[in-house]
Amino acid sequence: LFSTGTKMGKYVQAQRKGKSPVFHAHTRTRKGAVKLRPIDYAEKHGYIRGVIKDIIHDPGRGAPVAKVQFLNAYRYKRDTELLIATEGMYTGQFIYCGKKASLECGNVLPLSAVPEGTIVCNVESYVGDRGSFARGSGCFAVVVSHDDDKGTTRLRLPSGGKKTVKSNVRAQIGVVAGGGRTDKPLLKAGRAYHKYAVKRNCWPKIRGVAKNPVEHPHGGGNHQHIGMPSTVAKDRPSGRKVGLIGARRTGRLRGVKKTAQDKD
Repeated sequence: LFSTGTKMGKYVQAQRKGKSPVFHAHTRTRKGAVKLRPIDYAEKHGYIRGVIKDIIHDPGRGAPVAKVQFLNAYRYKRDTELLIATEGMYTGQFIYCGKKASLECGNVLPLSAVPEGTIVCNVESYVGDRGSFARGSGCFAVVVSHDDDKGTTRLRLPSGGKKTVKSNVRAQIGVVAGGGRTDKPLLKAGRAYHKYAVKRNCWPKIRGVAKNPVEHPHGGGNHQHIGMPSTVAKDRPSGRKVGLIGARRTGRLRGVKKTAQDKD
């Protein structure tokens, strides 16, 4: 009846997330990619002025977005960019981008022009990538130190980790707007449903131990228990790769979390 190659069981959900269109991001109502200006001569050597036309909500994003209009330096037209709104921005405000821009909230400067201790956001990882770090609502990075010999700058990221980047990467000055969003509890399932409906299909999350053995390696049994170590190696096959993947350590984090005051 059955061929010898028949596989029993189901694909676990983690496998279906790879190629199934069910789990794609919901982008229909999004306003567009939020990035810094493409780097040009004006930003490298002087500055360019833009005006904030509007501050808008981007569905699926906790932080508001600023619609900024610049005059094109090479053709008779205006360029509209979507930048991350920082705290204190308002419509009609002038924004300055470039090496010689002033150190004010919302302006875009290379890190080499920013003194140590400055709070920045939307920091580039590489020159010209238009923003990588500290982009979520209420997030910011701190410029810890500059190394003029190597041409690098050390940052403290919102996670508490340190990162060394080139000093000529750009960043926005200030804190991303929309902070404190997570302080208010969702309170009911309906709010969580709508929160994730505009992001992607990732809610509700069913625990592996609550499933059947056919659907998950942790499923089944007369009590809800894992019945095997929750840690799993990085190179396990995709149907088994569930739980704490490639964990260096497990358990509760104890002790004081070390921040920028340790070695720097």
